[in-house]
Amino acid sequence: MALSAKATQEFVPIKEVRDGIVVLKDGGLRALVLANSTNLSLKSSDEQRATIIQFQGFLNTLDFPVQISIQSRRLDIRPYLLLLENRMKVQNEPLLKLQTKEYMEFIRNFTETVSIMTKSFFVIVPYTQMSIRTDKGVLRGFFSKKNKQEEKIEEQLDFEEKRSQLEQRVSVIQQGLNRCGIKSAQLGSEEVVEVFYKVFNPGELEGKIELEPNASSV
Repeated sequence: MALSAKATQEFVPIKEVRDGIVVLKDGGLRALVLANSTNLSLKSSDEQRATIIQFQGFLNTLDFPVQISIQSRRLDIRPYLLLLENRMKVQNEPLLKLQTKEYMEFIRNFTETVSIMTKSFFVIVPYTQMSIRTDKGVLRGFFSKKNKQEEKIEEQLDFEEKRSQLEQRVSVIQQGLNRCGIKSAQLGSEEVVEVFYKVFNPGELEGKIELEPNASSV
């Protein structure tokens, strides 16, 4: 099992997640921006055309590549059913308790027959520093040895410099999306880890929320 886990990690290009920034093994940085959706079918034809043109103009103004990722997952209705179950327990009115029970059964049966999907939209903003190493720099690095503390400080300074450039790109993305009527927010460390955990562990969270066997009884 240990060998299998190690072999799997070798295919994951992520080194760490620091301050909401994904640090890749090759030194590149990635930021994840969560964007909401807009329903074009609810807009008039003129509004649809204006939105598409605005978004096209936004993409044409970018001087760096971006990746748009859409994650579709089946809606987990269990937390909502658990909430209803807890409310039913404290309900003293028999009629309301019965109605809550019937409503829970309806939701449970409906979600079993119809797949309700949720979609999350992410814009992945990259930054990779392009550096040209000269022979002089190579020789200077060969003859000058640095201790671990100096290497750690230099690594932190390099990270801060690249993060500053990345945050400028994130700002450009969010301003452009805002002009298109799309709200967005950059993910923090916990949200980023959760996104990648769900990507690499699909379905693992299933079964963690359990309803009591007699939850539907009045």
